[in-house]
Amino acid sequence: MDALKWTDTLDIALELLENHPEVDPRYIRFTDLHTWVLALSNFADDPNRSNEKILEAIQMAWIEEADLD
Repeated sequence: MDALKWTDTLDIALELLENHPEVDPRYIRFTDLHTWVLALSNFADDPNRSNEKILEAIQMAWIEEADLD
């Protein structure tokens, strides 16, 4: 798998879903989300390139993939 960048929101969301199945992404803090993205083994982007819009997009993709209904 190629290295993940901040723009790979769906791929990041899928990795987070796999790595944190106990987490309800509707209630995650962006500080935790940022930390968890950086901890992904195949993530390779500048930690300072993220922003609230990117983190929100990752969170929304995670919620959609988690199918919490």
